[in-house]
Amino acid sequence: MAAARRRAAVGLGLAGGACLLLGVCLLLAGPAIVKEQVVKNVRIDPSSISFGMWKDIPVPFYLSVHLFEVLNPTEVLDGAKPILRQRGPYVYREFRYKTNITFHDNDTVSYLEYRKLFFRPDLSNGTEDEYIVMPNILMLGASVMMENLPNFVKLLLSGALAGLKQEAFMNRTVGDILWGYDDPLLDTINMIVPGLIPFKGKFGMFVGFNNSNTGLFTVYTGMKNISRVHMVDSWNGLKKVNYWRSTGCNMINGTAGEMWPPFMSPTSLEFYSPDACRSMTLVYEQSGEFKGVPTYRFVAPKTLFANGTDYPPNEGFCPCRQSGIQNVSTCRLNAPMFISHPHFYNADPSLVNAVEGLNPSKEHHALFLDVHPVGGLALMTGIPMNCSIKLQLNQYLKQVSGIIQTGKITPVVLPLLWFAESGNIEGSVLNQFYTNLVLIPSILDYLQYIFLGLSVPLIISAAVLTMMSQRPTDEKSLCNPTTPSTPPQLSETTPLLQDTSTSCQDAAEA
Repeated sequence: MAAARRRAAVGLGLAGGACLLLGVCLLLAGPAIVKEQVVKNVRIDPSSISFGMWKDIPVPFYLSVHLFEVLNPTEVLDGAKPILRQRGPYVYREFRYKTNITFHDNDTVSYLEYRKLFFRPDLSNGTEDEYIVMPNILMLGASVMMENLPNFVKLLLSGALAGLKQEAFMNRTVGDILWGYDDPLLDTINMIVPGLIPFKGKFGMFVGFNNSNTGLFTVYTGMKNISRVHMVDSWNGLKKVNYWRSTGCNMINGTAGEMWPPFMSPTSLEFYSPDACRSMTLVYEQSGEFKGVPTYRFVAPKTLFANGTDYPPNEGFCPCRQSGIQNVSTCRLNAPMFISHPHFYNADPSLVNAVEGLNPSKEHHALFLDVHPVGGLALMTGIPMNCSIKLQLNQYLKQVSGIIQTGKITPVVLPLLWFAESGNIEGSVLNQFYTNLVLIPSILDYLQYIFLGLSVPLIISAAVLTMMSQRPTDEKSLCNPTTPSTPPQLSETTPLLQDTSTSCQDAAEA
C-alpha cells in the first residue's frame, strides 16, 4: 500500500510540475508567440495572410451618396434662405485593387490603388435617371473665383452666360451631376480667363473618381521595423504637400487609411486622405465588438474641421470661416469648396441655421473606424474590421456684382452632397482572421492559467500522498525493532501494560 501511494505521489508530482512548467512558459512566452504571429501576418509580405487583403481588398465596400435638392431656387436668387431636401442614397459597390506594386530596398513598397464603382439600384432609394434641382456648380463657382477681376471681364462672362442660357440653378439627372456632362461653359470660361479652370471634357462632382487611382503611395512594409508598417513614406513622390499655409498642415502623416501598425497605443490613428488633401487624425472613443471580434472605435475629434481661432494648429488650413468646415479651394483649382461632416455635424450652429432641411446627428453623420486589438494581451493588429468614412461637399455662394445671373444670393455655404464609404470584414476573410488572430491567441491566453491552476491541486495531492506513505512505515518500526534500544523508563504515569496489538496489526496489514 505504501509503495502504491509513493508511486501515485511521484506521478501526481510530475504531472503538477509539468503543468506548472507549461503554465510559466506560456505566461512568459505566450505574448512573444502571439506577437510573432501578428508581425508575420500584418507586414506587407506575400507570405502574410493579410497580403491578399492588402493587394486586392476582398472587403465589400459601398459608396452611398446623398444629394441636396434646392426646393426654392427662385427665392434664393432673391436673397431667401435655401430650403433643402436630402435625396438618395444612391449606392455603388466599390471594388479596390492595387497595381504597379514595386518593392524597394529601403523597406518600402510603391503602388497605385484603383477603384471601380457599380451602381446598385437594389440598395438605392432612387435611380441615376432622376432629376434634381441643384446649384449650377460650375457657373456659380466661376463667378466667385472672378469676383475680384475687372468689371468688364465679369460683364463679358455674364453676357456669355446669357448666350449659353446658363442659370444659377440647374435641373439635371443624378448621373450627370455625379459622373459628368458636357458643358460648353468650360470652353467659354477658359477663353475669357485662360487657365481659370484648367481641364476639359465633362464636368461632374465625381468625374475622375471612377476607374481612377488615388495617387502613387509609397509605404513601409514592416519587414525591418514592424512599428513602421503601412506608414506613408511619400505620396506622388512628395514627403509633404504644398496646399496649405503651415508645415504641420502640409505634413503627410500616418498610413494610407487601410491598416495601421500593430502594438500601438489605442489613443489615436492618423492617415493621409488624397480626397481631403490632408492628413487626418481620429481619436479613441471606446472598446467594442464586431461579430465576435474585439475592437477599438476611433472617431473624428471636434477639432478636425475647427477654424484657426478655435483650434490654432488648424490656422494653416485658413482662410477660414466658421468652425466645422474646411476650405479646400487650394487643392480644388481655387474653387470655393468646403468639406465638413454631413449635415454640418459638430459644426458652428450658424451653418446649420443658414439653410433649412438639415438635421445633424451622431448616429447618422459621424464617421468611425473599428480596429482590431488582440484581446487580453492588449496588442493591436491595426486591421480595420468595420468602418464608415463620411464627408460632405459644400459650395460657397454669393451675389457677384457684374454677373447678373447670381441675382441677390445671400452669402451661404450650401451643402451639395454627402457620401459615406463603408465596409466591413465578413465571410471567409472574417473566419480566417478570427482563427489566426483572435481564437489562437485567446486559447494560448487561457491555457497558461489552466495549466497553472491544475498544477496547484496536483502538487498538493502529491505532497499529501507522500506524507501518508511515510506514516505506516514509522508505525512498523515500533512493532519490529531491528536494533536494540534502551528500555523506556517507567514513571508513575506510564502504564505497566500497553496494548500494542491493534497498532502492530494495522502496521502489519499495511
